[in-house]
Amino acid sequence: MTKIGVALAAGGSVGVAYHGGVLAALAEATGWDAGEADVLMGTSAGSVTSAMLRAGVPAVDLARISEGRPLSAQGSRLMTLGRPRRPKPSARHALGFRPVSDPRGVLRGVSRPWSLNPRALALAAMPSGFIPTNSLSDGLDALFPDGWPDGALWVCSYDQKAGRRVVFGRPGAPKASVGKAVAASSAIPSHFAPVEIEGRRYVDGGVTSMVNLDVMVGSGVDVVVVVSPLTQASPWPSLSATTVVRQVLGLQLRREVATLRSSGVEVAVIQPGRKAAAAMGINPMDAARRGDVSRAARAEVESWLAGAGGGLGRLLRDRGRFVRGAKAV
Repeated sequence: MTKIGVALAAGGSVGVAYHGGVLAALAEATGWDAGEADVLMGTSAGSVTSAMLRAGVPAVDLARISEGRPLSAQGSRLMTLGRPRRPKPSARHALGFRPVSDPRGVLRGVSRPWSLNPRALALAAMPSGFIPTNSLSDGLDALFPDGWPDGALWVCSYDQKAGRRVVFGRPGAPKASVGKAVAASSAIPSHFAPVEIEGRRYVDGGVTSMVNLDVMVGSGVDVVVVVSPLTQASPWPSLSATTVVRQVLGLQLRREVATLRSSGVEVAVIQPGRKAAAAMGINPMDAARRGDVSRAARAEVESWLAGAGGGLGRLLRDRGRFVRGAKAV
């Protein structure tokens, strides 16, 4: 049986909606649910979606949540147990704002330049985020009363002091609840407060990479489906205000895809077309756009599966039939 991995990239609130629209379209067209992937890996917004899938939320319900449509019986049941809530700022939290995220880290970098980690120093010198992520972590932890799931769930974050990526859920990673790990992966520097786990402060996994696709090297999967909200399907610049950012992030994604393919893993990349990118706008945290983004994503993926994405569609249909047959036995 072909082993399938799913890598869900960063993208803010609109990224969560894009993931939902894409994965719902794949499920509706092929019968394969991304929650059945052998490895589910997420960064920031992608970690939220990955955790919900591993909790048992059907992929089709991810789109229904963004679009305000009724959920399936299973989705409704799980959402009554708990659901991640978008962290919101308050005046009280704003008072805790600090002009420098980690003063000690800045002093260490200045006093010991030979051991300087430029990325860690930059994070230490940035203004500290002040919006807590408890509403996100608490909602997810309610969906995992027995702790980390049996299926592989990898959540990419960044250890601010050590200046390195940490993948929660993999052997040797720090111990954390699923909710805490996802909150750490989603803690955008200078926006959300860093998440403390075992005495260390963690921030958004997108600090290393929007996708962190190289983590999939050696994972044992044969095919990886990548969903990348902040890049674009077209290699040519558009009139969108975000086109430069999407082009730059696209270069990084292509390098990571090449690395993974060189290890013998097939990679299918799903990115926004012009309509989905336009629906996202210029602010990734604009939750008011979620419905439009999800609908645009579903339409684009449905069209793609009927053409260039037909090969992936056939693979997922075969895998979906295999999984359903195994469950019937």
